[in-house]
Amino acid sequence: MILHLLFLLTITTPINSFSINSSSSTMLTPRTSADISLEIKDPVDPTALTQSKAILSELRPNSSSTSDDSLSSSSCNPKALLSIAKRLGDIPAQDDNASYLVSKEQCQEAFDNLSQEEKQTLLNIHQRVKVFAEAQRKSVVDVSIEIPGGRAGHTVSPCRAAGCYAPGGRYPLPSSVLMTVVTARAAGCPYVVLASPRPAPITLAAAHVAGADIVLCVGGAQAIGCMAYGIEACDELGAAEVPACDVIVGPGNKWVTAAKSLVNGYCGIDMLAGPSEVLVIADHTADVEIVAADLIAQAEHDVVARAILVSTDVDVIAKVNAEVERQVDCLPEPNRSTAKEALTQSFSIVCKDMDECIAMSDKLAPEHLEIQTENSQEVADRCANYGGLFIGTHAAEVLGDYGAGPNHTLPTGGTGRYTGGLSVFNFLRIRTWMRIDNKKESQDMVEDSVRMARLEGLEGHARAAEARSLTLTPAYKKANNGSN
Repeated sequence: MILHLLFLLTITTPINSFSINSSSSTMLTPRTSADISLEIKDPVDPTALTQSKAILSELRPNSSSTSDDSLSSSSCNPKALLSIAKRLGDIPAQDDNASYLVSKEQCQEAFDNLSQEEKQTLLNIHQRVKVFAEAQRKSVVDVSIEIPGGRAGHTVSPCRAAGCYAPGGRYPLPSSVLMTVVTARAAGCPYVVLASPRPAPITLAAAHVAGADIVLCVGGAQAIGCMAYGIEACDELGAAEVPACDVIVGPGNKWVTAAKSLVNGYCGIDMLAGPSEVLVIADHTADVEIVAADLIAQAEHDVVARAILVSTDVDVIAKVNAEVERQVDCLPEPNRSTAKEALTQSFSIVCKDMDECIAMSDKLAPEHLEIQTENSQEVADRCANYGGLFIGTHAAEVLGDYGAGPNHTLPTGGTGRYTGGLSVFNFLRIRTWMRIDNKKESQDMVEDSVRMARLEGLEGHARAAEARSLTLTPAYKKANNGSN
């Protein structure tokens, strides 16, 4: 199971020991680099995990009771899904004609009903994401090289069916539809399933533009289960079969995360996403209004989101704090309340120099890393750990959210130390092959294999290699002849 590195704040320095003017606003709690450590935590909520297990079992009442439900091969029962979807609010409980499927015609209608400006925005973002993803796909090609007596290589091919999740919750996220579905299409997946709870018209319009084959209007663990195991066809409900997906991607709530952890292995997943975060490295040249705006933009995502400011300049931090307080009060509700709650667990760090700023950022490996400094490219080149990198004042993280090209589904909670964001590579299989055409030329490789197998104590391996030798008699033939 993937583990997240969550920021654990151990307060060792009294706040009044900071050199920030005590009369200044402190929307971002002052910390020092010594206050910040990392603690390994399981990203899966235990209660959500138990509930998700129950939902996955309920979806497949005919799955074997003697096997691990997460690995059972039975498809989801459509009537069970409908019951769960109504109980959990995905579908109106009193609607006898309700369906968990949204037709392509409904998605087309949602797009047609948009204003021309809204249509063009979806099309523009689709094009930019598509161009970037296609460039990624072209960067990995089939390979073939010579080996002793033959050739070896790898092939690059897409998985058959991709499952994409787009959150519905606090705000509709059509951008997540484009980021996931378009990327799967660029990878070459012939079949793409999208799931989103209570999808808004703009979400359905995005599904139309992105080219999703099937749209499920369900969320949470039930959505992940349906994409992982597929859904049986049901003539009574007029519902076609939904195929099981080979890979499931996209962020979601704690039940989505828990369910992804359960089906991981039966199918692939992109990551177990935690709360969203941004870290801004700023120096004396930073535009404090823009820095504040970017921190608030992250904070309004969720009450558990985190905005972090790291700077060499005490005055910059003080001015950003004042700007954050001013700007956050200008937000409408519920954005204002959400951002203010998130800001209570956000913080700032004063560093002695840029080296310490970079070291602090690398330690936290933030989901989004903004560099707003003099010589920003030089500073960016020295940063090692992050999900997405935004270089310079004008490269707003929000531009990444809404389709500059690179994907906005990024690793959270410090996992940027060892992995990257969603890309075409999540949907691709790189598979190796080898072929021997000249038995004589392969003999050195055969003899090396015999010796290494016996060094490892694997006699069967050694004998299988000997069977390809032109000079060695396989040990199994000696044994059959009564020889040692």
